[in-house]
Amino acid sequence: MARKTLKRVAPNPEKLSKIRYLRIFGEKIYQRDLWYLNRRSCAVAFFTGLFCSFIPPPLQMVTAALMAILLRCNLPLSVALCWVNNPLTVTPIYYLAYQVGTFSMGRTPRPMEFQMDWSWISQSLGATWQPLLLGCLICGLLSGGFGYLAINVLWRRASLRRWEARNKLRRQ
Repeated sequence: MARKTLKRVAPNPEKLSKIRYLRIFGEKIYQRDLWYLNRRSCAVAFFTGLFCSFIPPPLQMVTAALMAILLRCNLPLSVALCWVNNPLTVTPIYYLAYQVGTFSMGRTPRPMEFQMDWSWISQSLGATWQPLLLGCLICGLLSGGFGYLAINVLWRRASLRRWEARNKLRRQ
């Protein structure tokens, strides 16, 4: 069921060939195995997409596409999963990453008051970039690993259910 839905909503490679900024990848993104849905390609795409969703913007989708090409996994799924980190979730995701990073480094988190000006951003980023990037790496690896394992388990369970249903029909 999920496989059919993913096939229906996934973009067509012919339509993507008309998008100008995807031309940096050349013809590699139009290879069939990057669009194929099987357990391995979906599981690796979940790892890639969830890992890349923790990369600070704006390179998330380009990195996910590059990793999908290198790891030979489902390209549209990998790129779409970058949108886990969206304008609604960006603050809690990076706050969690900062907290994980400071804990991993043995530091205490700094209290922050948000102000929308360049001086605040440059001062705060200078003091928080190391724990933030470490936290992003750790959270990306953990969420990607969890997504990889979850897809493998769910796909296997669905396959076993279909196999048992076919055997039950054959016995009748």
